[in-house]
Amino acid sequence: MKDATVSARVELNIKNEAEEILQRLGIPVSTVINSLYRQIIYRKGVPFSMTIPQEPKTLESMTTEELNAKLFHSYQQSVNEEGIPVEEVFESLERGLH
Repeated sequence: MKDATVSARVELNIKNEAEEILQRLGIPVSTVINSLYRQIIYRKGVPFSMTIPQEPKTLESMTTEELNAKLFHSYQQSVNEEGIPVEEVFESLERGLH
């Protein structure tokens, strides 16, 4: 039986964007909040990483050896056909924008 209320202040644009996505998915906000709380209980903690992501290195911050290693790794992936064709990458990005 649902008999408690949760109140939180959030940024308006974040709230609106999230609620628009949930509406398109047909999921009520209360269901998502209830699911989050259940996962916190189940996992005995927050169910996702709460760390600050490591900033990707810029070209200027890499040593020549690091840059060469990354380029060689990318080249090896290409030779081994482990990558995704550029057309698929752009199609995926475009789908995400619509």
